[in-house]
Amino acid sequence: MTGAAEPGPSGTIPLLRAVGLARTYRGPRTGAVVEALRGVSLTVGRGEFVAVTGPSGAGKSTLLHLFGGLQRPDSGELHLDGDRVDTLGEAAWAVRRRRRIGVVFQTGNLVSNLTVADNVELPALLAGHGARTSRKRRRDLLDRLGLADRAAAAPGALSGGERQRAALARALVNDPDLLLADEPTGSLDSRAARQVLELLAEHHNRGGTIVLVTHDARVAGTADRVISLFDGRITDDARLSDAVPHPVGVAGVIDLGG
Repeated sequence: MTGAAEPGPSGTIPLLRAVGLARTYRGPRTGAVVEALRGVSLTVGRGEFVAVTGPSGAGKSTLLHLFGGLQRPDSGELHLDGDRVDTLGEAAWAVRRRRRIGVVFQTGNLVSNLTVADNVELPALLAGHGARTSRKRRRDLLDRLGLADRAAAAPGALSGGERQRAALARALVNDPDLLLADEPTGSLDSRAARQVLELLAEHHNRGGTIVLVTHDARVAGTADRVISLFDGRITDDARLSDAVPHPVGVAGVIDLGG
């Protein structure tokens, strides 16, 4: 077992550092071994907004799950803020997710027997925020995402797009250092997608680090950096500012008339 992560070229320790991450699993139908990730190495600095793209089955969601401690690599190392974390147990990972990491699952993954309001507010309460502060954060986020009138609804009563927006509110309620988002605009119409991207941009502008999985090149275009995965390997890693001018804001990416 190695120690802390090495400093990057600037002398600062990256927020995330992955070294040779590999992950396999057995296919549900055939039982054949599938190599989801094959020796992925990368760093993500504090305050970066990174989009991960690639075709279905490229390993995008697996990489995001490893970053959030929701799965464990078969080999390789993962460091968070200088500490090696791939060897930690679930309890230790749960503490990190509660305090520092927000996760938006592709399916929403809300707690079915809680209301939307309770789903969003619960992480703030678990992180030690008072009831008044937690309630205010929840109200502000649901209002920003157009869900204020759905606060008392059960997740099962929501549309797919509403569940996704509620999941984003839950992930942002503690203003996490690291936000992991799996296709956060995948089931949204153009208006709701713009609301989501605006909220992500605000979180990024406050210094939050974002790793976002998306199939949509327009959404990837809002990031600072785009990593392309194919067949479990990184095939490209480009900073948009080095190649092309950054897109003209969120409004230039999502066509509200669409």
